[in-house]
Amino acid sequence: MGAVLGACSAACCAVNLACCCGSAACGLCCKACPSCKNSTSTRIVYALFLLTGLIASCIVLIPGLREDLDKIPHFCEEKTDICDRIVGYLAVYRICFAMAVFFFLLCLIMYNVRSSKDPRSAIQNGFWGIKVFVFLGAIVGAFFIPSGRFQEVCMYIGLTGGFVFIIIQLILLVDFAHTWNSAWVQRMEDTGSKVWAGMLLFFTFLMYGAAVAGIVCLFVYFALAGCKTNKFVISFNLVLCVIASCLAIHPKVQERQPRSGLLQSAVISLYAVFLTWSALYYSPDASCNPFGKSEVAVKGIDDHAIIGIMLMFLMVLYATVKPSSNSQGRNNSNASASDATESTTLHDAGQTSDVNLMEEGDRQQVYDDEKNQVAYSYCLYHLMFSVASLYIMMTLTNWYSPEFSNPFVLRNSYAPMWIKIASSWMVLLTYLWTLLAPILFPDRDFD
Repeated sequence: MGAVLGACSAACCAVNLACCCGSAACGLCCKACPSCKNSTSTRIVYALFLLTGLIASCIVLIPGLREDLDKIPHFCEEKTDICDRIVGYLAVYRICFAMAVFFFLLCLIMYNVRSSKDPRSAIQNGFWGIKVFVFLGAIVGAFFIPSGRFQEVCMYIGLTGGFVFIIIQLILLVDFAHTWNSAWVQRMEDTGSKVWAGMLLFFTFLMYGAAVAGIVCLFVYFALAGCKTNKFVISFNLVLCVIASCLAIHPKVQERQPRSGLLQSAVISLYAVFLTWSALYYSPDASCNPFGKSEVAVKGIDDHAIIGIMLMFLMVLYATVKPSSNSQGRNNSNASASDATESTTLHDAGQTSDVNLMEEGDRQQVYDDEKNQVAYSYCLYHLMFSVASLYIMMTLTNWYSPEFSNPFVLRNSYAPMWIKIASSWMVLLTYLWTLLAPILFPDRDFD
């Protein structure tokens, strides 16, 4: 539900992006739209950059595309490997590598930017034409990198970056679960309606039911005779899920975190089960993995990859449209009271220096909300997008290792399996820490 609301908010703000592109677009589309924060519109544009790279990566994996290129006269010559570069997993590697480099350079440039008064903030929130040119140029330039050991180096970078993004994703997921629960509990308390309580119970039992069904399927299909590693991983994660669920409703935890509940633990448990299934799905041991293959030709996008990509983009979208902790902190301070009043005045009057009118009259307003402090860390935001690009690269190629003798064949290995297993453990342990930390350190504020 929270993701759906986030998608709706993104769709509304996406209309605002026209105002960043030109006055003609503003005049046609933005007159009836509400005003938009500069920090929000900027993040959505970068999300569109990532989406563009994702779509391009999916296109080059279309089955039969390589054969269609051979039909173009004089395009695919025997002495060159141009057609092998622009389709298949090698093309995914090049596109996502270029995106990762693009966002990582922005990460370095935006290090320690604290407000929009910093000259570098103009690069973050403007110069879109130049950034589009650089972004597309990086992708095109990546196709001119000699093959050699490029795919091997790219694979190891992708494994590392993909693991880092899984950690970031689990942090976002924990935050999303707490935000979701708090929002619905607050509405239940404000309205006194039992509808919100019923919806909380429904989604909690739905996700627990899916998690239990997933555990059963894991034992049936992967905990076969002699598969001790699989049995241990499944059992250990099951124990951690039970412990997390019990701690979520423990009186000590409830005393320190009154809004902690089973909804959060249900979300985390279901995600941990998904990671466990994903890990065992990549096991190269055919005797313990009925779905595994020693090698596979890249002929499209696997159904498993679609689930991972959808979850990834939902978390990126959540990080894009969610209110920042910085702005929330200012709203709770005495100084922020005057800021909020000023912001309201700017919104109503639309005539002061903090509001940048994209057109004269009563049309769309994109106003600067970061003059005193940035609403989010520019550096960390681009770092997240950089590792997200590497995660896309590994997910679309199913975390397989490339077969260097054939540019369209990938091999299974133990590396992605253990990366996913370690990620599932970190998911559960991180959530357990969020429950236990306020009890172990009562003098610290964990809000």
